Amino acid sequence: MNGKQFLEMLARLPLRVWLQAIAGLIGFVVLAVLGFAVIAGVAAIVLIAILGFKAREWIRRLFTGKPPPGPSAHAGRKVIDVQYEIVERKDNGPR
Repeated sequence: MNGKQFLEMLARLPLRVWLQAIAGLIGFVVLAVLGFAVIAGVAAIVLIAILGFKAREWIRRLFTGKPPPGPSAHAGRKVIDVQYEIVERKDNGPR
């Protein structure tokens, strides 16, 4: 069967088959768009929830005057006092 015979076979299909194929294609497109909209909507809700929690914490810190929580202190942390000396090096020419 070549391309011309295939097109002739499609042309002989009844109108009911063509209408069902068109309705199926439209239904597929609608479902694809709705699926994308659902995914985008869920992502937007999650993003808004995260931003809402962060905004609530920021407002709470703003009115209570508490500093933002820092990193947790380790029990075995050891602090060493070190002095640094900055030495300025001047190049007097090529080596």
